[in-house]
Amino acid sequence: MPASDSPPQLGLRANWPQFTLLVVINAFVGGMVGLERSILPRLAEQEFHLVARSAILSFIVVFGLTKAAANYYAGAWANRVGRKNLLLIGWLFGLPVPLLLLWAPSWGWVIAANVLLGLNQGLAWSSTVVMKIDLVGPKQRGLAMGLNESAGYLAVAATAFASGWLATEYGLRPYPFYLGIGLAIAGLLGSLFVRDTRHHVALEAAQAPAGPSGPPLTFWDVSWRHPNLGSVTQAGLVNNLNDGMVWGLLPLLLAGKGFSLTQIGTVAAMYPAVWGLGQLLTGPLADRFCKKTLLFGGMLLQGAVLLTMLFASSYPAFLVLAGLLGVGTALVYPVFLAAVAEYAPLAQRAHIIGIFRLWRDAGYAVGALLTGVLADWLGLSAALGAIGGLTVASAAVIEYRMHCATMQPVQAAPSQIGI
Repeated sequence: MPASDSPPQLGLRANWPQFTLLVVINAFVGGMVGLERSILPRLAEQEFHLVARSAILSFIVVFGLTKAAANYYAGAWANRVGRKNLLLIGWLFGLPVPLLLLWAPSWGWVIAANVLLGLNQGLAWSSTVVMKIDLVGPKQRGLAMGLNESAGYLAVAATAFASGWLATEYGLRPYPFYLGIGLAIAGLLGSLFVRDTRHHVALEAAQAPAGPSGPPLTFWDVSWRHPNLGSVTQAGLVNNLNDGMVWGLLPLLLAGKGFSLTQIGTVAAMYPAVWGLGQLLTGPLADRFCKKTLLFGGMLLQGAVLLTMLFASSYPAFLVLAGLLGVGTALVYPVFLAAVAEYAPLAQRAHIIGIFRLWRDAGYAVGALLTGVLADWLGLSAALGAIGGLTVASAAVIEYRMHCATMQPVQAAPSQIGI
């Protein structure tokens, strides 16, 4: 690793030791959330005797709300307290999570664990995202986000499979959560060796224009008014809305069809595994092709797969559909962050990424609430169909509102920035 007093350089090759360390740390971050994906809905039914779907999905609601808020403040604080400090704080919040799940005597402990998990994910994942963007500079953002998100979601897949297998062999508790203790300790220790990237931000600012010209972007510009950023933001929310549904309801849907915990864990792992691997390809594609095309195709494929799940019944069919859902998500996930970084003024980049991630991860809470109510009222199939339809509608918004960066900018309100 270069000496800490050496002058900073932009680019993946110049910063590969630091970049690689951040990729590994983000894998530990992803592994923490993957710990829950196979077994927590079953834990709610079998050990805490929850029946209502909305009650079972309450852990995703609190996770999504907490992570969304943490994302926002991570972006706002990144320049004040430093990226590395945010990363370390995120891991301090993550340390108690597996212990709370391991010892939980009531569902309230699980809810408390997911508040801490949301803080861990929001602060730690956001920090690794922003630092990687800082390191590589403007020409390799898609590649950087593909590597970052790939590591995170491959770890989600690995721990989802591992926890499902451990639960099948040894029971829902305690063995699956021992894995989480190791992940949390490794993530915190690895973060101690990270260097802050504020000097790389200063170098980029000195070498290139500060980004799109015009007045600073407001919260509502990023949320909706800016045609490109607004399109990306709504798609991010809907993407995580359907991911929250898959996380919370798919294990219950598969259990109702008689699948074993190992089969459920394999299906739950297939989706983020393809999602993670696919981003190694789709991340670099975001540096070469129109981001609108990738986002539209990915959201449309996700919606079509979710609607097709209504008619699936066999284990092989769900494996194939989970893989296709992973392809659709891989098409959009690194592109989200690459697009936000492209359209954001440099001075506001960390804050705008925080606003986007606020809305994106609020999708977990919205999805869990919506699908829980629909599942209790109309059944699991109705919830699945509704979320599939919303995902198709999100693709239509992208097609209607978004423009490629090479096109002429659309006319915007005074508070907007041209693309």
